Amino acid sequence: MEEMLEQLKKRVNPWMDVAEQKFRAIPIIQIYVAVGVLVLTLIIFLSIRLFKRTKSNTIILAGLSGSGKTILFYQLRDGSSHQGTVTSMEPNEGTFVLHSESDKKGKIKPVRIVDVPGHARLRPKLDDYLPQAAGVVFVVDALDFLPNCRAAAEYLYDILTNAKVVKKKIPVVILCNKTDKVTAHTKEFIRKQLEKEIDKLRASRTAISSADISSEFTLGVNGEAFTFIQCHNKVSVAESSGLTGDVVQVEQFIRENVRP
Repeated sequence: MEEMLEQLKKRVNPWMDVAEQKFRAIPIIQIYVAVGVLVLTLIIFLSIRLFKRTKSNTIILAGLSGSGKTILFYQLRDGSSHQGTVTSMEPNEGTFVLHSESDKKGKIKPVRIVDVPGHARLRPKLDDYLPQAAGVVFVVDALDFLPNCRAAAEYLYDILTNAKVVKKKIPVVILCNKTDKVTAHTKEFIRKQLEKEIDKLRASRTAISSADISSEFTLGVNGEAFTFIQCHNKVSVAESSGLTGDVVQVEQFIRENVRP
């Protein structure tokens, strides 16, 4: 055994000597460059892995009080409206597999849903969750829309000009809820009315001093009527009915932004 090892050593030594000579012949600057490239490649690789691992799974439900956010929260969580709900005074929050996916086989990524209260005094809580948001569902009452159109447009304007939403290009879906009712307005009507109201808001907000709107970004194109296509982020429109459990379109939005 010792003889075999000795023979192997004799065969390997010349190769080692040649390798050492070639290594010594390499300019030191090339060695530094090679090590630097290796370290940089490793850092980029780890950063990509970390980014993929930490991609947000948070979806925010926002909108005026009474629009049906909390019922939608429960429909998404366990497929029940809970016989209707009262106005939320604190955010409803939960991380779960969507009810419609609970019977699917394989690993399904849970979604963190945050239902932010719609009362004007409680809306600042929205800022606490936007940094982690993968998407925002802005819920509109399609049945009682016209009396609340202005207020809904103001709230939506604040979201669309929020620095966190603009910089991260957080997608927003305007969810027209309660569309199961015969007298409910269509999503196209609601979209057009909100665009008109936001167009008016643009004119009035630009009259405010820049110091008062330092955290805002501007919307639209000067000299053109406002449309959601002009937003910095993607804005779409969908329909739902929390009471009847029709939440297919909002689930589609969620899975477009939080992959299973």
